[in-house]
Amino acid sequence: MSDWVIKQRPNKTAKIPYGYRESDDSPLVLVADETVALLVEQALDYLEEGNSSRKTAEWLTKQTGLAISHQGLIGKWKILRGKGTAKPSKRLRQLEKENKSKQPKTKAEKTIAAAKQKQSTAKRSLTVAKKNLAKITPKEMLATSELDFTTIETQKQKMEVVFAPNEGPQTEFLAANEREVLYGGAAGGGKSYGLLADPMRYFSNPNFNGLILRRSNDELRELIWKSQELYPKAFKGAKWGEKKSQWTFPSGAKLWLTYLERDQDVLRYQGQAFSYIAFDELTQYPTPFAWNYLRSRLRTTDPTLPIFMRATTNPGGSGHGWVKRAFIDPAPANTKFVAKDIDSGEDLVYPAGHDKAGEPLFYRRFIPASLVDNPYLMEGGQYEANLLSLPEMQRRQLLDGDWAVADGAAFSEFRSNVHVIKPYDIPTDWIRFRSCDYGYSSFSAVHWFAIDPSYGTLINYRELYLSKHTGRDLSKAVKEAEGGERIQYGVLDSSCWHNRGQIGPSIAEEMISEGTRWRPSDRTNGARVAGKNRLHEVLKVDEYTDVPGIQFFDTCRQIIADLPIIPSDPRGSDDIDPRYATDHAYDSVRYAVMSRPRAFSPFDMGKGIPQQSWRPADATFGY
Repeated sequence: MSDWVIKQRPNKTAKIPYGYRESDDSPLVLVADETVALLVEQALDYLEEGNSSRKTAEWLTKQTGLAISHQGLIGKWKILRGKGTAKPSKRLRQLEKENKSKQPKTKAEKTIAAAKQKQSTAKRSLTVAKKNLAKITPKEMLATSELDFTTIETQKQKMEVVFAPNEGPQTEFLAANEREVLYGGAAGGGKSYGLLADPMRYFSNPNFNGLILRRSNDELRELIWKSQELYPKAFKGAKWGEKKSQWTFPSGAKLWLTYLERDQDVLRYQGQAFSYIAFDELTQYPTPFAWNYLRSRLRTTDPTLPIFMRATTNPGGSGHGWVKRAFIDPAPANTKFVAKDIDSGEDLVYPAGHDKAGEPLFYRRFIPASLVDNPYLMEGGQYEANLLSLPEMQRRQLLDGDWAVADGAAFSEFRSNVHVIKPYDIPTDWIRFRSCDYGYSSFSAVHWFAIDPSYGTLINYRELYLSKHTGRDLSKAVKEAEGGERIQYGVLDSSCWHNRGQIGPSIAEEMISEGTRWRPSDRTNGARVAGKNRLHEVLKVDEYTDVPGIQFFDTCRQIIADLPIIPSDPRGSDDIDPRYATDHAYDSVRYAVMSRPRAFSPFDMGKGIPQQSWRPADATFGY
């Protein structure tokens, strides 16, 4: 059986050659079925002895239970025992020579042979038609007017259903009309099948050109297998091209399923146009570069064909932060919202001078998925049990679909349902202070705190997050936000006191000169680690009061978005990852918790409000 070589199957729907079966390892790898192969070899021996190919094929069909024609048997004979095989057949070579000698040689002989072939085909067709006609009784021929069309319609309804979306998020995802939609959350919510089914509505349009991406080729294989289960059933004649990694449909529509491992790989799509672009597991992309770039490839000349970008994902992964900023933070789930710049958070609108100036460029939407949305995986509870067994962080991501925690997060204590509260009127007698991390080309973050005297909890009740502001401009914005409220003190990044050259005021001096009072943050060695540890401490929930040491109004969006995803230092230090660039809000809050804020305690009644222990260092600009 040396000529029964292992074969590669192009896809799971491709026909399996006679005598082969799927391997135990993969449905795309075919190996010889030993029982059938031995019987085929025996049949070939019969042919070697001069037996009829028709009778031998009939015998083989009876023995194996698998139908094979005499032409098919001869084809196997040529493959297994033809010239160049392990057991070349003299009998086969003799027959081939005889057949070759009988072939027409002249043009006239070829014309006559072609005519005879057509005549033979016509006779066979006529014979089949007569047999089918004979099966129809006169009664059946006259009964057309009495046909039960209700029965026919019922039969149509019983036709195979290729794909039926689960009620809930999967249905909402397929019906969404926003330009960019993220379908994400818990594992097992039916996201991948939803992503494959979504473009099917356009496969009958010859102008449709779609693209679905995964991060790596290995991850892509599973998506391809799922598409091979789905597309050929829905569109007869749909063809998968392994070389181009492309589906081609009878209408001429095309859909690529490929991988995009590195940001620079997007350049392979320069000059191409797609009406549909989708990413499976979007958080595997560490930056939004690929997402933003491929938006420039989203176009079509067909006015009847809409353009969409779609994505699915679970929380976590290297791109958790930017995906959260783009889809999760701007608006509640299942809410249509104006797309925002992922870095600045500003609305994407038409520029001044445009005839649509100020109007949104496009809209986004986030559709959450959960395991309970998939009745197939919920049945029996086994998959749910698997997810329940995971460590807390992975369980929150994959079972709960919790976006408030990221892989390797420095502050896993943060819980939005514990630490984020609705705004309320701060009592006028509560001590208030502010903190600031300054940046011009990046961002300046300013946070205001009040101290709840009941528990000593820090309440972050206001936030400013601004870029391209000088020290003076920022100070003016701070004064405007305060509106004259009494602020006990302000703590500012100590680097703002550095003099710039021999002359000219520091950033801190500029800010103070505009009427906002500040003192420098802790500048001692180890201040960053100490500040991080202090923030861990205040995030804890008191076991007696069930209240944490710090809470945030839900209007303080930047710190709420950043705090759960700030990564720990992968080198093992007690600090955050030094490569994490968007730490301005975190630094501001770190200065605040390290400034030794203290509330007026009921136990100190009669003693007055405790005074701060620091002293003014500069009579002009400090206090």
